[in-house]
Amino acid sequence: MSNVPLIRFGTDGWRALIARDYTFENVRICAAAVAAYLKEEGLGDRGAVVGYDTRFGSPEFAAEAAAVIAAEGVPTYLSDQVSPTPVVSYSILHQQAGGGAIITASHNSGLWNGFKYKPDYAGSAPPEIVSRIEHHIDALQAAGGVDAPGRGAPQPKLVDMKGPYLANLATAMDLDAIAASGLRIGIDAMHGAGAGYVTAALDGTGADVQEMRAERNPAFPGMKQPEPIEPNLGPSIEAARAGRFDVVLANDGDADRLGVLDENGTFIDTLSTFSLLCLHQLDGKGLRGPIIRSLTQSAMVDKLAARYDVPVHVTPVGFKFVGPAMITESAVAAGEESGGYAFQGNIPERDGIFSGLLFVELMVRTGKRASELVNLLHETVGEHAYDRLDVDLAPDDPKPDTLALAARPPASIAGLRVTGTDTMDGVRYVLEDGFWGLIRPSGTEPLLRIYAEGDSPQRVAEMLQDLRGLAGA
Repeated sequence: MSNVPLIRFGTDGWRALIARDYTFENVRICAAAVAAYLKEEGLGDRGAVVGYDTRFGSPEFAAEAAAVIAAEGVPTYLSDQVSPTPVVSYSILHQQAGGGAIITASHNSGLWNGFKYKPDYAGSAPPEIVSRIEHHIDALQAAGGVDAPGRGAPQPKLVDMKGPYLANLATAMDLDAIAASGLRIGIDAMHGAGAGYVTAALDGTGADVQEMRAERNPAFPGMKQPEPIEPNLGPSIEAARAGRFDVVLANDGDADRLGVLDENGTFIDTLSTFSLLCLHQLDGKGLRGPIIRSLTQSAMVDKLAARYDVPVHVTPVGFKFVGPAMITESAVAAGEESGGYAFQGNIPERDGIFSGLLFVELMVRTGKRASELVNLLHETVGEHAYDRLDVDLAPDDPKPDTLALAARPPASIAGLRVTGTDTMDGVRYVLEDGFWGLIRPSGTEPLLRIYAEGDSPQRVAEMLQDLRGLAGA
C-alpha cells in the first residue's frame, strides 16, 4: 500500500491534484467513509446532501460521491446545479440532514479539486469528526478501495438548493433597501460557483447589479487561483476605476469567501472588511453577543468589542475551530483573515454571498461610500494596515521551527516592541499598541504564510520583511 496516497483533511477538507491523487476511486473512498461515519453516529436515516462547484469534473465527482453514499443506505440529496459551499451547507439545515459533502477545492488553482465534509449543524467539521472520517478512510484504503455502485443500488435524489437559500437571504437582509439605494453593485464571480446568486437575490427589486467573470471556466484564466485578493481582481479593479461601480463584491471558487473593492477600485483588506461587518452587527443591527475571530484576524475587532462591551474569543486558523466556537458562544459574528465570515441569522460557516450583501446593507444604512466606511473605522479604532506574504514551499523544503522562534523572539519587529509570543497556530509575535505578526505554514497548500498588522502600509511592508528573515524564507 506504499503507493496509495494518504487522504488527509487539512484546514478545510481534503484537496489534491486532479488525476494524480484526486481520482474517482479516492472520491468513492471519501464518500463511503462519510456514509460509515453517519451510520456509526446514528445519523444515517437523516440523510446526506452533496453539492459541487465549477471545477473540472466536479459534477461527475459529485454524482459518484452521491451514488456511493446512497448505495450505503443513506438517503442522499444531490444538488441539481452548481452550488456554492454556503448554499450546500444551508441545504443541510433545510433538509435536516445528518451531514453533507461538497466537491470543491475552494480557492486552489484549477489543477486541484477537493472534498469538504459538513456536519449536521452546517459548519466546518472539527478535528474530532475529521479524525473519525479519516479512520474510516484508512480502513477502506487498506481493504482495497470502494467499487462503483451497481445498477440496482439506491439512487440519490436531485434537489433544488438555490431556492431555500435565497429565501433565507430575503428574511435576513433588507434587500428592498439595497435596491432602493440606487447603488451600482459589481459582482466578480471569478468563474466560480457564486455566479448569479446576488443577481437572483435582488431579482425583481430594480437593483443595479452587473456580473463579471460569471461563466464557468475550470481553468480560472487570468489569475493564479480563484482567491478574492487584489492580485486576482484585475478586471474588477479596472471597471471600478472607470467609474462603473459603487462597490464590487468578489467571491472565491466556492463562494465562501469575500473580497471587496471600493468605488475607486481600491481593495479593502479582509481585516477591515470583517471589522466593518462586526460594527454593522453591533451598531447598525444593535446585536449584542460574543465575536469569534481567528488569531489572524484584526486587533480592530477587539477594540470594537471593548467599545460595545462584548467579549472576543480567539481560535486557531480555520472554520473547523471558528464555527464550533460560534455555536458554543452564540456569537453575533465570526471571521478569519482569508475573507471567510459568518453571522447570526445564517449558517455557522463562511458565506461570501451573505457577507457581501451585508456589506452593501452597511453602506445603505450609513449612507457612506465604501472608502468612507474605511475612514470611519479608522476614526473609531485608530489607523491600522495589513498585508500577507505567501512563500511557495517545495515538498522537501524545511518548515520553520515555530516553537524555537517563539522561544527566542527579537526585541522588536520593524521598530515595534515585541511584548509576547504564542504558538496557538504557527508563531505569533504580539507587538505594542495591539499590532502583531505571524509566521505559519498553510494547512491547505504548500505555502508559508507570513502576516502583519501595523499602523501604516510602510510599517507593514517592513514587518513582513523582518518576519520573512526570522522564518529563513
